[in-house]
Amino acid sequence: MLDVSLRRILFGLGDTHVILDPESDQLLHPEALVAFQRLCRDAQDAGFAPRVVSGFRDFKRQRIIWNGKAQGLRPVLDSRGVALEISRLTPRDLVFAILRWSALPGASRHHWGTDFDVIDAAAVPEDYRPQLTPQEAAGDGVFGPFHRWLDARIASGRSYGLFRPYAEDNGGIASERWHLSYAPRAWELQQLLTLERLDEQLRRSNLALCDTVCEQLLEIYTRFIWVPDHCYPKFSQR
Repeated sequence: MLDVSLRRILFGLGDTHVILDPESDQLLHPEALVAFQRLCRDAQDAGFAPRVVSGFRDFKRQRIIWNGKAQGLRPVLDSRGVALEISRLTPRDLVFAILRWSALPGASRHHWGTDFDVIDAAAVPEDYRPQLTPQEAAGDGVFGPFHRWLDARIASGRSYGLFRPYAEDNGGIASERWHLSYAPRAWELQQLLTLERLDEQLRRSNLALCDTVCEQLLEIYTRFIWVPDHCYPKFSQR
């Protein structure tokens, strides 16, 4: 039986486990925030200004995003970023199309506060609205230089436990170079996110397409949720 407080953290049912990042007004896990602040100091010496643009996201917020896409109120994109005509999709195909770009409520790493999306604020005007697209993070994109710097830091083990869980497109979630995760706490929480616990949470949550999601949950879990252990860096605090 999962402790009530752990359940609330795991599924984003409360925010007592996160604190405010004063630079961005985003909520992060305290240890993740410390790691990010240390990374920021190094980045500033290199001419960058990392900023969190999306931190903790609770279950209700993730469900709004999911249900909006399932009900045709928000666009559902294919792998190229082109809007799909969802009326032509089967329920299963629609579920997997949504998962390409949006996390399943209850299974979003943003629930934990360990994971957050970042940009280089030094590369854009103050009023720039980040799109969080592969084009922005590509080598010739507006944030390309920052991500190349971050590549080197992560590869050398000097990122204070931060890494990219979705660095590569392996046929599940599309590559998200802007998504960072604090490995020590994220790994621990991932061990608690079992199929059985997730299934139980989803069935009580008023989630659109819930029956289809639960029928396909093993494949969803394998392709879109579980980050293999070998992807996690050693938990160096250098």
